[in-house]
Amino acid sequence: METNGYRAVYEGGQGEIIEKKSRFIATVLPIETEEEALEFIAKMKKKYWDARHNCYAYVIGECQELPRSSDDGEPNGPAGRPMLDVLLHEDIHNTVVVVTRYFGGVLLGTGGLVRAYTEAVQEGLEHCVVLACSTGFKLRIETDYNGIGKLQYLARTLELHELDIQYGELVQMTLLVPEDQIDAVEKDITEQTAGKAQMEREEKVAYGMSGKEIVFFGKKD
Repeated sequence: METNGYRAVYEGGQGEIIEKKSRFIATVLPIETEEEALEFIAKMKKKYWDARHNCYAYVIGECQELPRSSDDGEPNGPAGRPMLDVLLHEDIHNTVVVVTRYFGGVLLGTGGLVRAYTEAVQEGLEHCVVLACSTGFKLRIETDYNGIGKLQYLARTLELHELDIQYGELVQMTLLVPEDQIDAVEKDITEQTAGKAQMEREEKVAYGMSGKEIVFFGKKD
């Protein structure tokens, strides 16, 4: 995986643990904005209205620049921050998790609650599809028929993904190029085609691989 990688939830999920008769239900969802996170938290609180607590944590941004958490009334901070720490430690981005607690009648103490909320988030993530992600550019290239074979060979050699190819008077190819390789790839293309290929960087994207399928996570500025 490229050096500019991180991890993101592709498909959310739900996991549950029981600790001394208390139920801890962790529901995880991929998000792109804080508004989506808050909407999901409100939805979970409405769904589990009869629970003792609906604690949450979320982290947004390529550099995890927006982390938030809440204990939702649990005393002494045993929930939100430990939940957030799991996301940060696992290098998870753009994800929200709500842990719903149904009290079982036995007090767990601060240490017991920290362990329970931590384990609940880990269990929730186990039921998700989490992908290793990278940032890159869609690079559109226009060349003549003499140059397309060289470009396809270069793409195979560098293990670049060919997103599209169209044949007309000229050939238009779109490659997915990792961010940390884009300058070198553009230079290679210029050299391989003796400067005849025309190139245009399109939007910067975040992407991961689910099997052989390329998954795009949303446009990056």
